[in-house]
Amino acid sequence: MNERHREREKKKQRPLIAVVGPCAAGKSSLVQRLRARGYNARCVAQDHSYVPDMWRRITAPDLLIYLDAELSTIVRRRSISWSERTLNDERHRLRHARQHCDLYLSTDDLTEKEVTERVIGFLEKL
Repeated sequence: MNERHREREKKKQRPLIAVVGPCAAGKSSLVQRLRARGYNARCVAQDHSYVPDMWRRITAPDLLIYLDAELSTIVRRRSISWSERTLNDERHRLRHARQHCDLYLSTDDLTEKEVTERVIGFLEKL
């Protein structure tokens, strides 16, 4: 069995973790950190889709993590000129994912490391 085949087999054994949430909630950072620790994680751009269960259609995950952030946090993290309405529109598009998530986490007062630690703590309890 070659190395590439072994890696594919290992990925099959690990649960697929999908991460959703509004822009700048920390999805990409979390996925990158989870992957670095050997987790099979993917970021899903559900926040731009009007298909309620796009997260499920794109990834068919074993676990769904929803990261959230308030507008003040999003503006601090990214140079954007959003209104509260823009954020509410994203959250409306994400409502199906939030209703079905296995873990909901507000990232407003957390560092990237703290977000990762909380998520890994949750995953290790499963």
